[in-house]
Amino acid sequence: MNPNKALWEKGDFTQIAESMRESGEELVSKLGITKGHKVLDLGCGDGTTALPAAKLGAEVLGVDIAQNLVAAGNKRAKAQGLTNCRFQEGDASNLHELKDQSFDLVVSIFGAMFAPRPFDVAREMVRVTRPGGRIVMGNWIPGDPTLVAQILKVCSAYTPAPPEGFVSPMLWGIESNVIERFSSAGVPAENISFLRDTFTFSAPGTVTDRVDGFRNFYGPTMNAFEAAEKNGRADDLQKELEALFKSHNKSLDPNATSVDATFLRVTVAL
Repeated sequence: MNPNKALWEKGDFTQIAESMRESGEELVSKLGITKGHKVLDLGCGDGTTALPAAKLGAEVLGVDIAQNLVAAGNKRAKAQGLTNCRFQEGDASNLHELKDQSFDLVVSIFGAMFAPRPFDVAREMVRVTRPGGRIVMGNWIPGDPTLVAQILKVCSAYTPAPPEGFVSPMLWGIESNVIERFSSAGVPAENISFLRDTFTFSAPGTVTDRVDGFRNFYGPTMNAFEAAEKNGRADDLQKELEALFKSHNKSLDPNATSVDATFLRVTVAL
């Protein structure tokens, strides 16, 4: 199996996505989506941004490599009566099933950044976007002090070294890399803009509950715990992540968590 597919089908990201719904809607509201827009949500999960786009009247296709998340997205769209939103399996590195210049807007929020072959990802996103359209990515920033970047950093210390040739998904959070990748796909650097934005993870439950959620449902963290258990260090990883969540939790309710996570919002004008 494609290792990326195995990673994201391993857990149940819907359990994490539940804490991201409000920020997903808020982000989509900033994108100027109107009725009739054709939108591709790439690495869409179960629809945290795809469904809000459809509610604004867009014709939305969600593409994700994980079969379980595609099924969950279609189930959510059906439950909400969104006949203008559908989900299908696909690889952001090779969108061969999608025609050239098919979409007014391609969105990928913490999705395509995890696909292998980033130059292919950039090329494919450009290929399927019509002239005059836009690409919007949300990417975690390496070394950033906020939550998700630190989760991934902590977990990397407990997992084996990646295979030769592995390209870190976090490199999508560096502006010069983004420019290089889209420039190779024919986009002038002046057509690429950046700003720092914030996603908030809000959910009921204690800090320990939230860490347990990542331990049981988020592929990268699941892998880290499996490796840590083999080395007798799972308790260390649990304590380190709990301390991290506690330091970032801004909720005044001890039985709730609310954590801000900074990300790089990339806009590419074609």
